[in-house]
Amino acid sequence: MKLDKNMEQGLKLMNERRYEEAARAFDQAIERDPVNPVGYTNFGNLLIAVQQPERSLAFFEKALQLDPEFASAAFGYGNALFEWRSIRKRWPGLKRPGKPAWMTVIFFYMIGLCCLQLEQSGRALAAFQRAVELNASDTEARFQYGLILAKLGQIEAAEKQLGQVLKDDGPGGRHADAYYNLGVIAMYKDDAKEASRCFEEALKRQSGHMLAAHALAELKKRKEEKH
Repeated sequence: MKLDKNMEQGLKLMNERRYEEAARAFDQAIERDPVNPVGYTNFGNLLIAVQQPERSLAFFEKALQLDPEFASAAFGYGNALFEWRSIRKRWPGLKRPGKPAWMTVIFFYMIGLCCLQLEQSGRALAAFQRAVELNASDTEARFQYGLILAKLGQIEAAEKQLGQVLKDDGPGGRHADAYYNLGVIAMYKDDAKEASRCFEEALKRQSGHMLAAHALAELKKRKEEKH
């Protein structure tokens, strides 16, 4: 989305920490183009910068109402919620702002993906965990939750989540990636037999699963070398 002069000036002022002037510039940008989610997102980020995350939520909400797929606003909203939680730990008496009706599993799932892209694993973990809490039958959110647990070294918890993905997917399911990653966990545990079974199951569900095929070939090679 193209930035107008007020928006560009606001970003420049914000980087220079001239927050009051930046706020005026963003406000003018919003007045000039009230249906552009970028202006509301930038104002929300400004409010986070001045440690007012509770006020920023309304701006991110407006941006997402205008464009539900605007990732910058989704990430900003997630960031505001984390900042607000941090502030509440320091001042427990503060009341949390009301949760908007459109805050759904998809929203937290999207925040998780944005955090992954930005290599913010801790925040991605929290977002996917919340998505699973809101809808325990969402296999994609649970799958991502399992992956990030494994990435952070929480192997037993990851194995449990990936196993649940397969249970929810059912006997005729197509979730080959869950089997593949359980195979990787089995290899980590030096359980070659279970790893082979998982990789074979992955290939049954997706015959062209290159990672599973490569891992299975590697296991067979190791077995042959031992003999």
